[in-house]
Amino acid sequence: QVQLVESGGGLVQAGGSLRLSCAASGRTFSSYVMGWFRQAPGKEREFVAAISWSGDTRVYGDSVKGRFTISRDNGKNTLYLQMNSLKPEDTGVYYCAASSTWKGDYDSWGQGTQVTVSA
Repeated sequence: QVQLVESGGGLVQAGGSLRLSCAASGRTFSSYVMGWFRQAPGKEREFVAAISWSGDTRVYGDSVKGRFTISRDNGKNTLYLQMNSLKPEDTGVYYCAASSTWKGDYDSWGQGTQVTVSA
């Protein structure tokens, strides 16, 4: 298990941009597939994006494809989520998570960071 801490959330107006960060502890960050999830008020957790160990492969949820970009810096043990063209429906708590496999067995989660997009 790796310790994860999200940051960068906040209030932004529709059409704006925000960059989330997820700092990971330990020296084995590159051993994890990393992902972003979000949960809007009253809704189920939703997959946002995932990135492979080296960052060569990226997968996005349909609702964010073309607007969000996931990236990682293994040297800094940090995961990022660049969010552009934000919409009110993007509002929610965003979590980063770590998985040992590409199958999505995420067993390490951060505390989450709130993103609020106003109309």
